[in-house]
Amino acid sequence: MTSNTDTNAISVSNLCKSFGARTVLKNLDLTVSSGESLGLFGANGAGKTTLIRILATLTRITSGEVTIHGMNLNRNGSNIRRVIGMVTHENLLYGDLTGYENLQFYARLYSLKDYKKQIHQLTERLKITNELNEKVRTLSHGTRKRFDIARALLHNPRILLLDEPETGLDSETFETLAELLDSHKSTGGSSIMTTHNVERGLSISDKVAIISRGRISYEARKDSLDSETFLKRYSDLAGDLN
Repeated sequence: MTSNTDTNAISVSNLCKSFGARTVLKNLDLTVSSGESLGLFGANGAGKTTLIRILATLTRITSGEVTIHGMNLNRNGSNIRRVIGMVTHENLLYGDLTGYENLQFYARLYSLKDYKKQIHQLTERLKITNELNEKVRTLSHGTRKRFDIARALLHNPRILLLDEPETGLDSETFETLAELLDSHKSTGGSSIMTTHNVERGLSISDKVAIISRGRISYEARKDSLDSETFLKRYSDLAGDLN
């Protein structure tokens, strides 16, 4: 497989992942171009979260090849982690630290110099400035999720991995997230967002894919997508796995 760093932010070829005797991903192929957002759909257990964790270098592959901006996943884990921002079901914040202390910790982890300005801009945009000095464990679920989004964007990652990030988000916050993703894409950033919410997933995607039986079973550009056909295909495949 040839990896083109100018066009492919993510390249996955013949990816397999097994946990003991259970195979979750089987010969999965996927590419995401620079400046492209992918909406990834699939039933519970289809392998969406496993794929996201592999791309985030949190789970090792069984076989296959994965490159992130030309960097091999197995050999360049630390460099890859510096170009990735991740939002999952559960926030990656420390409950006994304030919102500001959490963001400051991650800023220093990434050796950011002018992080105070970046924290101010992100928290203003996400409307959480007034909660900066509150301990995270005292905040509502929605506010914690906003801080987690700020954390993921703080170091201006080239790739965003979003595993059902809309869980617990109100419409206003999701619209803000969509705007942030648009800004990220306008600078050449790429993203993968897994979701069960077809309407929200389609709204932020350039391309959609459905994962089932460990493979990408359907893929289409949104601008050439027949939404009715997609909904039926998604329903059929998700139902097959439930």
